[in-house]
Amino acid sequence: MKMFLISDNIDTKTGMRLAGVSGVVVHTREEVIEAFNDVLKRPEVDIVLMTEKIALLIPEMIDDVRLNYQTPLIVEIPDRHGSERKSDSITRYVRDALGLKI
Repeated sequence: MKMFLISDNIDTKTGMRLAGVSGVVVHTREEVIEAFNDVLKRPEVDIVLMTEKIALLIPEMIDDVRLNYQTPLIVEIPDRHGSERKSDSITRYVRDALGLKI
């Protein structure tokens, strides 16, 4: 199982590289789209790690992959500055997706 990182900063890429995960650093929406499309063409990549800031630039593409592709699994991760998500993001996700209040 191979992972690939799409990040907005070099520190996250360096840290992941130390763990054996290759990746790219991108900044603009166009660069993100290009990197994302490139990684989708690589059948050996099973997990795509994306920093939260990068994922916010292409939510419609990420949703499409999550709904229509078997692989890769898209995982949004915080960068070195921490998470952009509010503390109740998982609870809100379950409530919105399933209609359950936890």
